[in-house]
Amino acid sequence: METVKYAATILEELQRSISFVNNEEADEFVEQLLQARKVFVAGAGRSGFMGKSFAMRMMHMGHDAYVVGETVTPGLEQGDLLVIGSGSGETKSLVGMAEKAKQIGGKVALVTIFPESRIGSFADVIVKLPGSPKDQEQNEYHTIQPMASLFEQTLLLFYDAVILKYMERKGIENVTMFGRHANLE
Repeated sequence: METVKYAATILEELQRSISFVNNEEADEFVEQLLQARKVFVAGAGRSGFMGKSFAMRMMHMGHDAYVVGETVTPGLEQGDLLVIGSGSGETKSLVGMAEKAKQIGGKVALVTIFPESRIGSFADVIVKLPGSPKDQEQNEYHTIQPMASLFEQTLLLFYDAVILKYMERKGIENVTMFGRHANLE
């Protein structure tokens, strides 16, 4: 198959995938963001990269947003929100973070393929995204892509859609966000 045809197939998969996202779950996710004092974002591997881009956009909108594990990340406190992107919802390091966030009095939002996962049991809000687990054995959604690529890409699209909804709700303009963009690059 030609490279361009692969790209076209990936786009078709993403369009199908994002159409399965539940609007009520997505709206509740946005509500939790709006109520949170600070937002902490976590994920492992490629899901973590998607989370970093989400935290960056939250910062651009003026929200106190942090990536868990960075040296400048403060402590989570009561009233804060931990956002976890995890296809399996079972990644041990992320399970521990969710557990600790709840013990502190924070809230947990999970974006996952498996709402019934261990992290799901701690979550205050769960958004189920379609996609394939890394091993693709429990694959409800056919994909030509390797491992969890479909989930990770859908996660990025979901996070970007959430940013647009947040901007709408808060009346934030693109020009305002650009003013918070890094300027030492």
